[in-house]
Amino acid sequence: MAVNEGMPDAATLAAIRSDIEAYERARISAGRSVNWRLPLGLGLVVLAVLLVARFLNRFADPLEQWLSAPHVFLYVLGLAAAIAAYVWAGAPARRAQDDGREKTLFPSIFRFIDDLRYTRGSAPASFDRFPREMVGAFDRESFDDVIAGRYRGFPFELFEVKLGGETPKGSGDAGDVFKGVGLVFEAAQPFPGFLVARARTAQKTGFLSAIFGSFSSLDEIKSGVSDLEASYEFRTDNLEAASPLIVGRLVRALKWLIETWPKGQPLVALKGGDAFVLLPMERNYFDLPGPSAPIDYDRDIKPMIAELVALLETAALVRRVTG
Repeated sequence: MAVNEGMPDAATLAAIRSDIEAYERARISAGRSVNWRLPLGLGLVVLAVLLVARFLNRFADPLEQWLSAPHVFLYVLGLAAAIAAYVWAGAPARRAQDDGREKTLFPSIFRFIDDLRYTRGSAPASFDRFPREMVGAFDRESFDDVIAGRYRGFPFELFEVKLGGETPKGSGDAGDVFKGVGLVFEAAQPFPGFLVARARTAQKTGFLSAIFGSFSSLDEIKSGVSDLEASYEFRTDNLEAASPLIVGRLVRALKWLIETWPKGQPLVALKGGDAFVLLPMERNYFDLPGPSAPIDYDRDIKPMIAELVALLETAALVRRVTG
């Protein structure tokens, strides 16, 4: 994998480091503001409650001072005001976290991507074209980080996804069909049809009855590589176009993916002008320390950039399969 070739140049990395340091200064400043806003807000609430309570004591029965019905109502209002003060005190830190990370931090880290678009928690635009035959049927999907743009001149979408579905009817259990990173990118040359390399065991899970017809209608094509045949099946609706790829570049790319991503089976599909890669992964690929924890460029950011470059170089490699 040519990760070093894809890494941003020294000037870009220096600019990213500078942005991280500026983000840290803003985060620390916002955190310090909580230190005075919280006692100030809570102190004002307590003072107001005490003053009003003493005023109510003038009208309360001597046996009910501090405990009359109006006092109890006041204390409830005071509790609500204390919660509001707590929220108010932490607002600068939350704004620094939300705005800084999603609107400043990630766009800065991934600045070497052209036409960068970063979102979180929403489905990528390309998911409507995602071929379900890669993993089997699913009825639940959730997304975390979604990064889109252009790399080495080709458009792509990269997303963290969890796909879930029920086991066969009657079991009552649910499970993950896939969890990891998805890549959708423009093929170097459109494939005239559909070609998928998927795990052989995958068709035993999920709604088999719902997908069996559509998947079995595809022709199976042999790669001639025994170790791959044991764990993968290759299916297509265009044997003539798929045959040269299966016995050549696609198999070589798939073997490289297996060696590079050993935790789970990478899956690949070609469909018209799109190429799809799924890489199983348990952890959050673009995880950062919590909002109250410091971010270190060398420890947290540089490895993240290298991992993103590795994913995009993976896309570039698979893309050459169709070229």
